[in-house]
Amino acid sequence: MANLGIGIIGCGNISTSYLRLAPLFKGLEVRAVADVNMEAAKARAEEFNVKAQSVDDLLANREVDVVINLTIPDAHYAVTKRILEAGKHAYSEKPLVLTLEEGVTLRDLARAKGLAVGCAPDTFLGGAHQQARAVLDEGRVGTITAGSAAVLNHGMEHWHPNPDFFFLPGAGPMLDLGPYYVADLINFLGPVARVGALTSSAQAERVISNGPREGETVPVKTPTNIHALLEFHSGATITLSTSWDVWHHKRNHFELYGTEGTLYVPDPNFFGGTVEIGGKDGSLTELDAWDHPFGVPNQEHPDRGPLANYRTAGLADMVAALQEGRDPRCSLERALHGVEVMTACLKSGETGQFVTLTTTCTRPAALSPEEARALLR
Repeated sequence: MANLGIGIIGCGNISTSYLRLAPLFKGLEVRAVADVNMEAAKARAEEFNVKAQSVDDLLANREVDVVINLTIPDAHYAVTKRILEAGKHAYSEKPLVLTLEEGVTLRDLARAKGLAVGCAPDTFLGGAHQQARAVLDEGRVGTITAGSAAVLNHGMEHWHPNPDFFFLPGAGPMLDLGPYYVADLINFLGPVARVGALTSSAQAERVISNGPREGETVPVKTPTNIHALLEFHSGATITLSTSWDVWHHKRNHFELYGTEGTLYVPDPNFFGGTVEIGGKDGSLTELDAWDHPFGVPNQEHPDRGPLANYRTAGLADMVAALQEGRDPRCSLERALHGVEVMTACLKSGETGQFVTLTTTCTRPAALSPEEARALLR
């Protein structure tokens, strides 16, 4: 597989993950980084021995074929649009955009120019989630009729030194953490038909409790407590709870209820974890870890211990898909559908009405251990 030149716009914290992990994968060669803050770009470039450029220069760089958009969510649309207008393929951090209309504009522009757009999250390509996908596809728990997914904690102000944007429109727990859960649900069940939700916020402002801004308050301008009901075209009905108003809970991250048993899926924010099956007889079986390369621990997490982290797998799959003429798993269509699912939940919370979705997508192709290994160097 020939290498494609990769450029990165946005040199914040998340850029280190892409720069560290991209060398694991075939076909990726990071050649330049850019940021509106040139000093940030220079610092990251020096750290990883790549070229620092202005945003304009990176977009004009003929050695760059694909640009990764790692800017803040509010800038995702404008930056990805510029990438496409420059004639380059784009891969964005989540969420793709903040409105369905923005996503449709990007889709139409990409089609007109014959360019690809991919979008994180790619954690559903992880070993644990692909093992769970295989369990479903083999029919081991029957047909999924219902389920529950939950991401519940008390927000970011306790550890993030500048948590303001988390509590503004375009963020909140649904658009910040919901993409991991929605992408995995699409991986398991396919597209959503309609949603209904209740939304609220427990506090009008948050107090930063760490770093140099400790004691400052941050206004809350988006719901921080969203409880949604998703009806899938498959017929399954799933409750999705995303909240930053919870101090403690005992809910599992992910449960899928089938006609022949229950499937317990680990946290979709991570690539690895343990998959369990609950049987008709009341038994609970912990499955042996699958021999999947994207489930092998390659980092040490301060709280979780050994951790599998293969972010950029979705980008590597998109690059391979471009060369093989196939559909990328982290495609624009799935990302756009995910955006509509999440924004429809927020809209339902505002209106008190169910929202029927206007977009759809297919399930991504499963990623077998052999196919995953083929993406690695």
